[in-house]
Amino acid sequence: MLKKPKHFLSITDLSINEIWKILTLAKKLKSSPLSKYNKLLSNRTMVMIFEKPSLRTRLSFEIGMTQLGGHAIYLAPGDIKMGERESVADVAKVTSRMANIIMARVFEHSTIEELAANSSVPVINGLSNLEHPCQILADLMTIWEVKKKLEGLKIAYVGDCENNVTHSFALASKVLGFEFAAAGPRGYWMKSGILKKSGAIQGVYSEDTVRGANVVITDTWISMGDEKEKKERVTKLSSYQVNKKLMDIAKKDAIFMHCLPAYRGYEVTSEVIDGSQSVVFQEAENRLHSQKALILFLLDKLI
Repeated sequence: MLKKPKHFLSITDLSINEIWKILTLAKKLKSSPLSKYNKLLSNRTMVMIFEKPSLRTRLSFEIGMTQLGGHAIYLAPGDIKMGERESVADVAKVTSRMANIIMARVFEHSTIEELAANSSVPVINGLSNLEHPCQILADLMTIWEVKKKLEGLKIAYVGDCENNVTHSFALASKVLGFEFAAAGPRGYWMKSGILKKSGAIQGVYSEDTVRGANVVITDTWISMGDEKEKKERVTKLSSYQVNKKLMDIAKKDAIFMHCLPAYRGYEVTSEVIDGSQSVVFQEAENRLHSQKALILFLLDKLI
């Protein structure tokens, strides 16, 4: 009987021990010479399916597979027209008969679920409208590098809270034992199901949320697909900008994070994102290391 593949669609697909196993491996990979592990994935191929374009997701997965001795194939939105020219199920069945692992960056979470349900190899959620678990692995790694721990920390998010990053962070908080609080205007809150499942805190007031925080996070106010709502979103979210005044309410040694791309002058000021408390480029780099570790974990290639 064929072994059922391990998928990574949600941060909750991993136990606390598995998360720490991946983070520890990511740290090891980051500190080791590339030549040490450059044959681990020899003759193995990842297929990367993109419904939405991305800088960090493509770079980190493609470079990661190359550094581990494997190969990555990029399928742009127009290459296969998944769900239009060919069904999601058929794409999964064909791809998984040729490739060793699939990563997909999609609009709807149901698409990544359908891919996984019909794939005989591991499927990674590179981003969906509900969750961004790969980003959260990189963020957890970054926070651990800087703060030396995760448990007991207060992580605060300010801005548009109905967001795949907040959802994954909220779910991770329950698994790993840190506090996650988010502030945003009504109508831009985390989904109620995520709140109930995670125990995260959702509020309206930025100052209350950020007070005493070890980590302050925000994200773009206008995500891909929200462009028509730009004027309305900017108006409603303008008071949720992360600036020096807000950062001063957090702990003195608080760090600022943003998954990028960032729009300076909107969700965050240049003074903050380009300042001494910002770790956004360390965070971006850690997409590479944490995802290399994730791939090895899913392919049972732990070292």
